[in-house]
Amino acid sequence: MKAMVLHKQGQLLQTEGVEKPLCGKNQVLVRISACGVCRTDLHVCNGDLDNPKLPLIPGHEIVGYIEEMGSEVQGLQLEQRVGVPWLGSTCGHCFYCRHDMENLCDEPGFTGYQIDGGYAEYAVANQHFVFPLDMNMDDIEVAPLLCAGLIGFRSYRMAGEFSRLGVYGFGAAAHIITQIAIHQGVEVYAFTREGDTASQEFARTLGVTWAGNSGDNPPKELDACIIYAPVGELVPLALKVLRKGGVLVCAGIHMSDIPTFPYASLWGERVIRSVANLTRRDGEDYFKLLNNISVHTSTTPYKLEDANSALADLREGRLQGAAVLVPGS
Repeated sequence: MKAMVLHKQGQLLQTEGVEKPLCGKNQVLVRISACGVCRTDLHVCNGDLDNPKLPLIPGHEIVGYIEEMGSEVQGLQLEQRVGVPWLGSTCGHCFYCRHDMENLCDEPGFTGYQIDGGYAEYAVANQHFVFPLDMNMDDIEVAPLLCAGLIGFRSYRMAGEFSRLGVYGFGAAAHIITQIAIHQGVEVYAFTREGDTASQEFARTLGVTWAGNSGDNPPKELDACIIYAPVGELVPLALKVLRKGGVLVCAGIHMSDIPTFPYASLWGERVIRSVANLTRRDGEDYFKLLNNISVHTSTTPYKLEDANSALADLREGRLQGAAVLVPGS
């Protein structure tokens, strides 16, 4: 099969012909129709996240169809459309797995990091870590939901109860969760990099209450903020716009260092918390929710062999929404 392979962090992916993966007894072989390009892929390829399996096929926003099933697979069908997310396996016996916190598992396996992912024509996945995709959206539209959507949803729930939400970094995750929040009656305030009027206008088309630069003060204090951009300098800025008791969620798997800030910015029982990975329950709840909410994902399709261009466009902020690789296009 054709695949985009990372041999050394910091270098470009190579287009290669590799052996089609074999399906284990608890696995399904997925014929990939689309794979979203996530900022975490950038962190893996750049070396911000160390110790990946090398050589590696990145990609963890996989949409495809089951072509083969292992002998012990149950509850799935051939040709069923499924999604393969970032969390690809857990140990099942550590403290976190035993206490309903499998996203913090001590011995996890992550798709496109320790497990070959979706920048290819085929991938194998553990039967317990795939999601049936029954919503009325095409494959390219669905792909960003597998990470940008899922992590956005987890961060949204971890922000607690709120009526005014600030979102920093208006990319793939933000534009999806904004639609859910507005559907649920939340006022959304979008913050972008300085002078990024295109992203601000994009946010307004989705119905946000206000859009401006990351250093601006919104017209009202906010109940909660979520930072999707991997920029630690945004933390003090977000704290300044939170009301007392407000919650700030850092949603990225990687973030640059957070600069020092006065204790007064945190005082008043403001809370800073991070989001790590996802659980299968997140996915089950999320896709159930999407059966009742109409969400549109803004996507830019790329040929599989153009993965380096897609990553570069993401890195340089040239995308509105999400990049999606389409094998065979």
